[in-house]
Amino acid sequence: MAKPAEVPLAPDEPFARAGARAVRVRTDELFAHAEGVLDTTDIERVHDMRVASRRLRAVLEIFAPCFEKTPFRAALRDVKGLADALGERRDPDVQIEALEAVAAGMLAAQRAGVKALVTRLAERQAHANQGLVEALAHAERTELRERLLALALAAEERT
Repeated sequence: MAKPAEVPLAPDEPFARAGARAVRVRTDELFAHAEGVLDTTDIERVHDMRVASRRLRAVLEIFAPCFEKTPFRAALRDVKGLADALGERRDPDVQIEALEAVAAGMLAAQRAGVKALVTRLAERQAHANQGLVEALAHAERTELRERLLALALAAEERT
């Protein structure tokens, strides 16, 4: 798992300025993990992006009073939607990995049942990956990254 980027905060700085910095760092972190996230052979990428989405969501919720309500709510809703799509994709990734580990310790005759389950999970994974494609396209189309950075800038300018 990727380590979170540090967000240096000073105890005497305005709350909104700290919130703006935290949102910028977590936004950059989220979108830095987007490359290769649809590759089902490297399940750590989706995991890292999902964790980054949860960190961003937490920062948004903690610093919510710093942001203009209407754009904040829309951005938070879109971050949650992206996080949900990442979670839907992550679940079968983990299940497939676990079943394949179990199957490795079984006799060949016993693996057929596990293989059938893995096949079904791979179908679910592919379906979830398509949902993630759509969520990523929505984020790009609605300029989620830019909106999050604009929220941070507006909060900082009010201090």
